[in-house]
Amino acid sequence: MTEDATALLEAISEHTSEPEKADKLTIIAWSGELDRIWPTLILSTTARACGMEAAVFFTFWGLFPLVRPEKRLTGSDWMTRGLSLLNPGSPHRAKLSKYNFGGAGPWMLKRIAGKHKVPEPRELLTLSQDLGVRLLPCQMTMDLMGLGRDDLIDGLEEPVGAATALLEMKDSIHLFI
Repeated sequence: MTEDATALLEAISEHTSEPEKADKLTIIAWSGELDRIWPTLILSTTARACGMEAAVFFTFWGLFPLVRPEKRLTGSDWMTRGLSLLNPGSPHRAKLSKYNFGGAGPWMLKRIAGKHKVPEPRELLTLSQDLGVRLLPCQMTMDLMGLGRDDLIDGLEEPVGAATALLEMKDSIHLFI
């Protein structure tokens, strides 16, 4: 290598630093099934416990775990009410994506998790709020599903759109669960 090339590389390396590692996690929660909401909440709370920023954007079926437990039927018309019957709100009613077995699958998974002292999703949801995970409901999904702010649990940030979710993902580790 010539002296000029060496000098040029040294000059470039002085002004170029290694890219900073992302210190932020953004999760797009698009499914409300038990075996998807559980890792969403485990990963987001773990990120906060490790000192990272964490945000979860709840959209489409992923919004239903944020529905208040006492709200079994939501929606503004017969179609959105029908969807709420098919997608029961709150984590304690969530089904498994596979092997639901008429409700036996979630019961078994919760029993196994309890034996291993893994908190249930509703506990993790409270913990995520306590740790400062940003919980962002999707405004468009709320409109599509006929959900109002009063249908959702307390402690959430104001509903946002896709543009805000994309900004959250900028310079962060991002996952779709």
